[in-house]
Amino acid sequence: FNYVSRQPIGVAGLISPWNLPLYLLTWKIAPAIAVGNTAVCKPSELTSVTAHLLASLLAEAGVPPGVVNFVFGRGESAGAALVAHPDVPLISFTGGTATGRAIAGVTGPMFKRVSLELGGKNPNLVFDDCDLGLALESTVRSSFLNQGEICLCGSRIFVQQGLYAEFLERFAAATRALVVGDPRSGGVFMGALISREHLAKVRSYLDLAREEGATFAAGGDSPTLTGRVAGGHFLNPTIIAGLPPTSRLWSEEIFGPVVTVAPFGDEDEAVARANAVTYGLSATVWTRDLARAHRTAARLDAGTVWINCWMQRDLRVPFGGMKASGLGREGGERSLDFYSETKTVCVRYSP
Repeated sequence: FNYVSRQPIGVAGLISPWNLPLYLLTWKIAPAIAVGNTAVCKPSELTSVTAHLLASLLAEAGVPPGVVNFVFGRGESAGAALVAHPDVPLISFTGGTATGRAIAGVTGPMFKRVSLELGGKNPNLVFDDCDLGLALESTVRSSFLNQGEICLCGSRIFVQQGLYAEFLERFAAATRALVVGDPRSGGVFMGALISREHLAKVRSYLDLAREEGATFAAGGDSPTLTGRVAGGHFLNPTIIAGLPPTSRLWSEEIFGPVVTVAPFGDEDEAVARANAVTYGLSATVWTRDLARAHRTAARLDAGTVWINCWMQRDLRVPFGGMKASGLGREGGERSLDFYSETKTVCVRYSP
């Protein structure tokens, strides 16, 4: 008779980023405490208020003191101490690839259990037999939702040659119609980027694109705003075409409202260009050919592949990236496996 038992590991170190501060932190806390662990949460120093409010709500909901704890501070101090602490056997980190690499270097020799959900440079493959209206509507969202500051945003768009001109024209028109401004105002689609420093980083890529002779089909500048948001860290959603395949804009994560667009000839070329980066978090495929959809999905280096949709999530299935986009899978029963120590017991009963 064989059975598997799950036991809590102990203290779970949970490090969350600034871009989706409530969503990603609760996603870590729930399975950690469900299997009996306590948790020490280190939210981003850029979104500490959200985490503080969550801590208050957990206490109000009756979570016993000491079960879910919050440590506020910078990554190089509070985060590093949590990662290296000998009494924290489990680390779940969501954030940048460089930080994830540093965490792996510290936790590897300590044989800690580690989940790393890191950056992405996600491709959208648009075949000429797609539902164009649906593809356009969804691509606008997948490109610019939350100012493009979502690791799952599709920042590289490849369109089959016969559809490329029409797609780009309609995509650019829809993008230019998006309203950027005060998120408290009606009809606003995009707000400000997270910080002045991040805006400067994103703008540096726009400068590089201009140096390389790219065409800006939309955006490339900041809106002129008044009132309480005047002088904020805003950038219009930007579509860049005409870049050489060697451009850094094709391979480096910009993490802002900037996408690059290019045509492709056939399926092989589309897959080759999609896989030609160090990342492998997600991808989107638009086609009415179901056989091609599944064939392409199997060939893509991506932990999640959406077919004719984007951001449709079922939390019962594993989630995570390939290559430089991460290590480990969470979601569904995989989360229970990650946050618990599983033990297989085999019993032979005497006759």
